[in-house]
Amino acid sequence: QMQLVQSGGGLVQPGGSLRLSCAASGRTLDYYAIGWFRQAPGKEREVVSCISSVSSSDGSPYYADSVKGRFTAARDNVNDTLSLQMNSLKPEDTAVYYCAITWDGTTCRHLTQYDYSLWGQGTQVTVAS
Repeated sequence: QMQLVQSGGGLVQPGGSLRLSCAASGRTLDYYAIGWFRQAPGKEREVVSCISSVSSSDGSPYYADSVKGRFTAARDNVNDTLSLQMNSLKPEDTAVYYCAITWDGTTCRHLTQYDYSLWGQGTQVTVAS
C-alpha cells in the first residue's frame, strides 16, 4: 500500500529557511501529479505548489503568488521523494503543510485539493521571532 511520509518543518525565525520532504513508498512517482498544500488555523487549505505528471504537457512547477520566488518544489523520481525548499519565510507562512499525489495527467494548476487521492500526514511550520 502506497504511503507518503513527511519530514522536516519546525520553528524558524522570519527570513529563515526550512526544507520539507515527502517520501513515497510502494510505487514510483513519475506518472503522479504532486502537490504541496498548507492550512493555517481558521483558514481553508490552500495550494502552495504543484508539479504535473511526466505525462502532462506542462511539467513546470506551479507556485501560488504568495510563495513565488521564495519556495521551490522538486520531485526525485529515482528515489521517489518530493521536496519543498522554503526560503525567506514570513510569519504568514505558518501552517500545517501537506504533500499529496494523484494519478492524473492534467496540468496540475487545474487540479484542486479534492483531486488528490493520497496525502502525507502533515507537518507543522511555525515562523516566529
